[in-house]
Amino acid sequence: MGCQQPHDDALVVTINIAGFTTRRVMIDNGSSADILYLPAYQQMKFDKDKLQPMEAPLIGFTGDKVCPIGIITLPITVGTYPKTISKTVDFLVVNCLSAYNAIIGRPTLNRLRAVTSTYHLLIKFPTKHEIGEVRRDQIATRECYLASLRLEGQNSDNNYRGTEDSGETI
Repeated sequence: MGCQQPHDDALVVTINIAGFTTRRVMIDNGSSADILYLPAYQQMKFDKDKLQPMEAPLIGFTGDKVCPIGIITLPITVGTYPKTISKTVDFLVVNCLSAYNAIIGRPTLNRLRAVTSTYHLLIKFPTKHEIGEVRRDQIATRECYLASLRLEGQNSDNNYRGTEDSGETI
């Protein structure tokens, strides 16, 4: 299904992070870090000792600072079999409100050798079996946008839901 035009939607996809089908992952060419939000990290139920300390704050383009809780290295798989690629990613775990579960930034996009298109709302990348791609869910993208507007100024936790399959869906 093609995307509805015109749009200015963010590129939001579903990928596998550490065996979990993880929805609401923003692809952000402008981010110099890969981010995993605390509620998603908590749903993955990793031992706290897997989280390595992180001293430096993240600084947004407005100058606001977020201090990561820590950093964790997790495997990701992108694409649909057989056109998939897997890498390990150093995620900064942060505790702040977000409509997203994770952000994939330039470090991982470059390691995937990915090409993103916000117009077409997709990512393409080389695999052993031709070119793989991940397409967005435009409805979920717009739901995330509306949720992010509602989250502004709130101090409550996000509502993250999961279901079982080969791993939990986050």
